Amino acid sequence: MRTAVNGPDKAPRAYDASGRRARAAESRRAVLACARSLFFAPGFAATTVAEIARAAGVSAEFVYKNFGSKAGLVRAIWDQSLLGSGGVPAEQRSDAAQAEATDPGALMEQFGRFVAEISPIGSPVALLIRDAAASGDADMAALQQEVDAARYERMLHNARRVIARGLLRPGLSEAEAADVFFMTTSAELYETLVLKRGWTPEHFGRFVAATLKANLL
Repeated sequence: MRTAVNGPDKAPRAYDASGRRARAAESRRAVLACARSLFFAPGFAATTVAEIARAAGVSAEFVYKNFGSKAGLVRAIWDQSLLGSGGVPAEQRSDAAQAEATDPGALMEQFGRFVAEISPIGSPVALLIRDAAASGDADMAALQQEVDAARYERMLHNARRVIARGLLRPGLSEAEAADVFFMTTSAELYETLVLKRGWTPEHFGRFVAATLKANLL
C-alpha cells in the first residue's frame, strides 16, 4: 500500500496567498506614488502608462489591470488623498467630530484643521483634474464631474448632520450650509491663498474656520 505524501491522517495544506496579496498591494502603492510624481512633472498629458510602470517596477499590464487607465490612476490618487495624513480616514474623523461636538465654534475650528490637513494632499490633484479636463481630455472631464458631485454630496451630508444637531444658525438651509462647506473646501480657494499668495496650510485652515463661523453660526 502506498502511503500518502502528507501522511494518512493529514489534510493537504491550504495555499497561503497573503504574501502574494501583500506584494500586489505594495506594487499598487508604488504605482500610485510614481504616477503622482510624474503627473505633476512632466505632467498628465506628457506621462504614459509605460513610464509609470517602469518607474514603479511593474508591467504596464499590471497598471491597466489594477487602475484601467491614466484617468483611473488619477481617481485612485484622489481617493487616497481624501484619507488625509492621520491613521484614521479623515471623513471618519469628521463624522466623529460632528457626532460628539457640543461647541459649534470648536467644531468649525476642527473643520478648519481637517481642511489644512487634506488640502495640501488633495487640492493639487483636483487642480490637475481641472486642468486636464480643460485641455479637452474627455475621461478627465468626466472625472471632474464625478469628483465635484461626490464632494458636494459630502458637504451636504455634513450640513444635514450639523443642522440636525442644532449647531448652526437658526433658519440656515441645508443647501446654503452645504454651499459654504463646498466653497471652503475648493481647490481653487487653496490655489489662490496658498499656492499663489503663499499662505501656510495652517493659516489657510484658520481662515476656513473663521469663514465657517462667520457664515454658519
